[in-house]
Amino acid sequence: MSNQDNIYLIEVGVEELPSSYVRNALEAFKTLVEDGLNENKLGFETVQSYATPRRLTLMIHGIADAQEDIEDWVKGPAKKIAYTEEGEVNKPLEGFMRSQGIEEDDLEVREVKGQEYVFAHIHKKGESADKILKEIIPDAIRHIPFPKNMRWGGKNIRFARPIRWLVSMLNDTVVDFDLEGIKLSNRTRGHRFLGSSDIAIDDVRHYEELLKENYVIVDHEKRKEDILYQIRYMAKSNGGEIHKDDDLLEELTFIVEYPTAVIGNVKEQYLALPEVVITTPMREHLRYTPVYSPEGDLLPYFITIRNGNEDYADIVSEGNEKVLEARLEDAKFFFENDRERSLEDYVSQLDGIVFQEQLGTMADKSARMSSLVVRIGEILAVGDKTIEAAKRACYLSKADLVTNMVQEFTELEGVMGSIYANLDGEEDVVCRAIREQYMPVSSGAELPTTTTGTIVSLADKFDTICGLFAIGQTPSGSQDPFALRRKAIGILRMINEKRWELALRECIDASLYSFVNSMGLVFDVEAVSRQILDFFRGRISTMLGEEGIRYDIIDAINDIDGEDSLRIFEKANALQAFLTKEDRKAFLEAVTRVENLASKAESVEGDIDESIMTEEEFLLYRHVLSIEEDLEYAYNKRKDEEYLNLLASLTEDIHQYFDDVMIMAEDEGLKNNRLRLIKKINALVQREFDGKQIVES
Repeated sequence: MSNQDNIYLIEVGVEELPSSYVRNALEAFKTLVEDGLNENKLGFETVQSYATPRRLTLMIHGIADAQEDIEDWVKGPAKKIAYTEEGEVNKPLEGFMRSQGIEEDDLEVREVKGQEYVFAHIHKKGESADKILKEIIPDAIRHIPFPKNMRWGGKNIRFARPIRWLVSMLNDTVVDFDLEGIKLSNRTRGHRFLGSSDIAIDDVRHYEELLKENYVIVDHEKRKEDILYQIRYMAKSNGGEIHKDDDLLEELTFIVEYPTAVIGNVKEQYLALPEVVITTPMREHLRYTPVYSPEGDLLPYFITIRNGNEDYADIVSEGNEKVLEARLEDAKFFFENDRERSLEDYVSQLDGIVFQEQLGTMADKSARMSSLVVRIGEILAVGDKTIEAAKRACYLSKADLVTNMVQEFTELEGVMGSIYANLDGEEDVVCRAIREQYMPVSSGAELPTTTTGTIVSLADKFDTICGLFAIGQTPSGSQDPFALRRKAIGILRMINEKRWELALRECIDASLYSFVNSMGLVFDVEAVSRQILDFFRGRISTMLGEEGIRYDIIDAINDIDGEDSLRIFEKANALQAFLTKEDRKAFLEAVTRVENLASKAESVEGDIDESIMTEEEFLLYRHVLSIEEDLEYAYNKRKDEEYLNLLASLTEDIHQYFDDVMIMAEDEGLKNNRLRLIKKINALVQREFDGKQIVES
């Protein structure tokens, strides 16, 4: 059998894992094993990964029989101390030979930088695949990361759930290793209720088919496709369709091993409730998929995925209907009870809900938001009507937190407020802003669509970030209990989406002073403001990196003290495009020469004196003057690539200037005048990017 035919299988069998743990754990497991194979120089072609709630599986295809033999020369002691005067092996050489496991015949003297050294010829036969696997596989299993771990059965290993069995096979042979006594063999387990609990694997090539025969679809991507197909088919068979819900589909994929769709009915009496009141218990609590008409109206059906076959589907459906009915009956009661009062009537109760012990109540937060939306509106020069709508939305924004619906279904905060405000006759723009205040709810999630909603969302997030930084509650490492990183990225995404020229510094300072003025907090506003700006710089770097912007370009432009954050993204994309289009080596060298000398001009003041310039000096100066107005126009109009091309036009004259002119002249007047020109050019460059950060490719 050739290496290409070799397949190694490792299956970690566990008690049911939480669905949210599975994908990340599987990806980490795969990476750990691939890294281990590469570090041990054991060749392989591909690693396939599969997962169900009860197993994490890797299949390594084309794994080599053994490591390649190692041929190497290792440098030892200098010849003069390696041998005695009589040419015998000296102690330093004896120790070296012993450490390398070689004989004198394996030695050779070589010259290195004029001095002779003894080198050892090392030949090491590669270890077999099974020996390498016995080392890296148990180590990889131990290091699979989970949000929470546990110990069980007196074992030292920590894992998300108890490991019940292990399968480790190379082709048709068990590769044994010890993992704290956990049973390892060629025997796996099928579906907990429908399959066999003892399945012998004669060859790893039969693994997937053997599990399928025992009601386990081990390939999670196939399982996901099957779930989606069944749900769509069942919805279409009943005159409907489903709406895309990747999160629910992902969860369904990792809570079942053998998916079968089952349809159920929703009683007509509940369809009079707002759609979200019906679908939230379905999706978030019961993992049911709502069915919609082609026009987008909710139909009286739901589809659920059972972990099993079609047997007794009618009984399963009836049970699901009863569970949903109980949920919807509660929701109906809560909704009707809430509607006995207007949304505004709940505002007075916000004094009793603490936002954060040092930062006051939700009533305090709403008041600060109202103040901040005014300042943001002024910066953006929006109309008075928009600002008034934003203030009204802030006033009502947190009122739904004390309603029965939101206390029961916390994920509906903002949504229920919007619905209740609409039923109370509030303006549509206010209702939408109440709903949009929490957007985006996750990385990459939907952004607010209205100007008013975006301003309210910005105010809410700035208030949270600035308040927590002011009292020292900042994210550290992987710890971010208040999701401040997500909120900061949400702010940046909203500003970019709207193309708003909104300076972060102004918003941050306005928010920080609201804590000083309204809450009486005492802290160093300037220091905290800079700390928050640094925090945003980190998020900007992350976002630019995800967009494919080079790290050196990010370092060269990421300075948001004096300008809006959108400008950073514009500059980064323009600079990357500029540097990519053609060879910019000469330009970057010119910029570097200017920047290096500009450091000597920091203390030089005054205007450039044309009267003492030589013709060589005036050539560059005249060129700078000729494009200065165009540079100013391009910068003010945010035409960054045009600005960069104008700078690049100076390249040849800058190099000529350095070649022909003695800048650091003995005459102090000449030297300072020449440094003033260098300082002027450097200021034009620094306005756009820091050339020292760019790595020439």
